[in-house]
Amino acid sequence: MRRLVVMRHAKSDWSAPVGDRQRPMTRRGRRQADEAGRWLAEQDWTIDLAVVSPAVRAAGAWEVAAAHLPEPPPVTHDEAAYTFEGEGLRRLVRALPKEVKVVALVGHNPAVSELVEDLTGRWVQMTTSALAVVELDSWHSRMGRLAAFGRPPGSA
Repeated sequence: MRRLVVMRHAKSDWSAPVGDRQRPMTRRGRRQADEAGRWLAEQDWTIDLAVVSPAVRAAGAWEVAAAHLPEPPPVTHDEAAYTFEGEGLRRLVRALPKEVKVVALVGHNPAVSELVEDLTGRWVQMTTSALAVVELDSWHSRMGRLAAFGRPPGSA
């Protein structure tokens, strides 16, 4: 079994005078990412790899969340994760190394919502810092199971 932990980036600061890729997190976003990290640390599995969008808000959210993990995984900042289309993320998932069992994928909406729907047949609205855990037989599986979904308490 493979486990894909899909995370949407934390709340970003739209008032910052920068382009989309450079938009930072807000204080609320830092709290959201912190709560997501606490939730991830409570799980009984170890993340083998994190694939993170290179956008500042996504990379920052993962950095805050991963700080809670007893064993933070290696991180790949992948251009393919900076997409707003689910099919792009689906291709990224299919290309994951077969030896990794648990992968965190940090990206953007609507791509992350579309990816979860594509993999599970269930639409979930991935609000900022929301997490969806999808269990798959392999990274090439056409359909998986939505094992968990939501935004950690305190991150609203």
